[in-house]
Amino acid sequence: MSLLDEEGNQDESLESKALSAEDQVKDHSTGTRVVAGQIFLESGKSDSQSENEENFHSQEEEKENSLEELNSLEMSNLLNKDLEEAEIQSPVLTAIGGTADGEPCHFPFLFMEKEYAECTADGREDGRLWCATTYDYKKDQKWGFCESEEQSNKRRQMQEAEDVYQIGMKILNESSKKTQKKVAYQYLLKAADMNHTKAMEKVSYALLFGDYLKQNIQSSKELFEKLTEEGSPKGQMALGFLYASGLGVNSSQAKALVYYTFGALGGNLIAHMILGYRYWAGIGVLQSCESALTHYRLVANHVASDISLTGGTVVQRIRLADEVENPGMASGMLEEDLIQYYQFLAEKGDVQAQVGLGQLHLHGGRGVEQNHQRAFEYFNQAANAGNSHAMAFLGKMYSEGSDVVPQSNETALQYFKKAADMGNPVGQSGLGMAYLYGRGVPVNYELALKYFQKAAEQGWVDGQLQLGSMYYNGIGVKKDYKQALKYFNLASQGGHILAFYNLAQMHATGTGVMRSCHTAVELFKNVCERGRWSERLMTAYNSYKDGDSNSAVVQYLLLAEQGYEVAQSNAAFILDQKEASIVGENETYPRALLHWNRAASQGYTVARIKLGDYHFYGFGTDVDYETAFIHYRLASEQQHSAQAMFNLGYMHEKGLGIKQDIHLAKRFYDMAAEASPDAQVPVFLALCKLGVIYSLQYIREINIREVFSHIDMDQLLGPEWDLYLMTIIALLLGTIIAYRQRQHQAIPRPAGLRPAVPQQEPPPEHQPPQ
Repeated sequence: MSLLDEEGNQDESLESKALSAEDQVKDHSTGTRVVAGQIFLESGKSDSQSENEENFHSQEEEKENSLEELNSLEMSNLLNKDLEEAEIQSPVLTAIGGTADGEPCHFPFLFMEKEYAECTADGREDGRLWCATTYDYKKDQKWGFCESEEQSNKRRQMQEAEDVYQIGMKILNESSKKTQKKVAYQYLLKAADMNHTKAMEKVSYALLFGDYLKQNIQSSKELFEKLTEEGSPKGQMALGFLYASGLGVNSSQAKALVYYTFGALGGNLIAHMILGYRYWAGIGVLQSCESALTHYRLVANHVASDISLTGGTVVQRIRLADEVENPGMASGMLEEDLIQYYQFLAEKGDVQAQVGLGQLHLHGGRGVEQNHQRAFEYFNQAANAGNSHAMAFLGKMYSEGSDVVPQSNETALQYFKKAADMGNPVGQSGLGMAYLYGRGVPVNYELALKYFQKAAEQGWVDGQLQLGSMYYNGIGVKKDYKQALKYFNLASQGGHILAFYNLAQMHATGTGVMRSCHTAVELFKNVCERGRWSERLMTAYNSYKDGDSNSAVVQYLLLAEQGYEVAQSNAAFILDQKEASIVGENETYPRALLHWNRAASQGYTVARIKLGDYHFYGFGTDVDYETAFIHYRLASEQQHSAQAMFNLGYMHEKGLGIKQDIHLAKRFYDMAAEASPDAQVPVFLALCKLGVIYSLQYIREINIREVFSHIDMDQLLGPEWDLYLMTIIALLLGTIIAYRQRQHQAIPRPAGLRPAVPQQEPPPEHQPPQ
């Protein structure tokens, strides 16, 4: 058979494709070489083949490193396991077809002056894996395939799926336009249909949240189940979420816990975070601070390792309930008109506007996406105008390095020095970092300490954080945990995430402070909530603003499972307003009650008052005035809520859930007026009503005769009070008589007393005929 026939008939048996070495060489020119039944061009090999080799070598290196870390017993167990696996896999390493059918592959084998320790596709245009059955392929020309045609087709299909997936991911990562992202998800959808695991993960979440694909909970559930069967931690975590929230399945906290646990064992950080919150709050499990600490610390380690000198992205926490009360005030979002105004000022040379916009684009937040290119441009303009703050931030950008700004210690050092010479704390802190780590200058702990102290004295959080680290580790100074604790506390007040992390570690281990598991968990939880997944808070908010409440509520529900209080209250708010159609009407209030309860447990006042309202009116639960009273009292005592105080006053006034007490009612009304100026008008009206009720009640309760018997008229009106009284009575009688007489004159006489009037006969023309 000719080579062309072999290439054109891939369905034929492998044996029919074997050629003699003479035929293989005879049919081709000297510029090419026939290898394993395929033409091999000597110009080189494909990128995919190089990648396969690199992947293999990296896997081998990882395996060697892991073996070095094992003790002798573990090593022997691992070797025994490897031998068993090798015995199971030995049939695969037998040559199929080719010139050495049935013979074992020889590893390593020499091909084109290179040794191969595994099957390769080098030299074949169809990508099929082959091996030599002797060491020197060129000498012996003994080869065979390492896989059956079915296996080859499956591997090629997976490679095709991988290629499609990579195209989709490239478009997704490189474009910010919504239309392009939708195109990217079409590629991912195609790869998912080809059973590509990562593509299925992407598509399943997109279907769950409605991200660039139409939301379809049922389809996402099916994909999650498929991923779970394949052992995907992401799929296990998501399936746990569906069972926890009752989306697309009947709610089951037991199943949710099982899937979350498997997801966490597979290394899924969100699953760890969910379990940390569940153990901390005692949701579906026995409350355990130590278990919560274990999960939260693991996640916090990853989050802290991703934090750079710039501090990471800003987490924007917007409460929907607060925004309804005060539109635009609670969110902290910048209006588009305001941003354009600042941009106009920046273009006109306003240095403060340039620095402000630079920081806004550097960190992101307040409705502005992170954009290092624009941040660099604004900082450059302000630095050229001599602004020390802009110089310092340029130094930070060069020190960090990014796709926009190449990493350069020398350039960073120049900017830091200029800013520090002008007394800028950011520049001083940057110089301290340079001397601490030897970036562009020799390591000098004394100078590092000096610059950090200068920055810390001006209240700059990075200076405080690094100063705390130096005292904690004893770098350049004597170890002093109290000083470290002091500076970490100062930095945490400025909101630095690494300060929270360091404080959490100190409280978890009892270093410099009394060990406190509860404090450590709260601090680690704060760190975990600053991870990259917090960006979904803004995605959910934007979905809600765009009118897609179903997508928003699902995203908030997942974040609520992770322990975000703002997500719990926002999910409850959407359910409370009955804006999410994916949740049945009968289920909205019970689910909202659940999330109001979780948000209230984390200290959110509005949620606590909502719990009182739900029990007062019987929303999602039975009417229970006593429980409502308890929630209102907690909100009043712990958060000093004017609304809660007013409600307590009303319940005391009416005797709902508590004994009626008008005096206590007035007290709570007064407290509400003092707590909030907004409560003064309703409190005034309530007090007026209370005054009328009190007066009526007083009159009803007193004895009139007793009152008059105790009155001394001589003392009250004087000794001649009876003359005054008689005069007043006489005047009153005279007035009444005069009034009656006038009224009597004005009354017309009755009809019976009037004189009779003779009736006139009608005119002749109207008389009846005789």
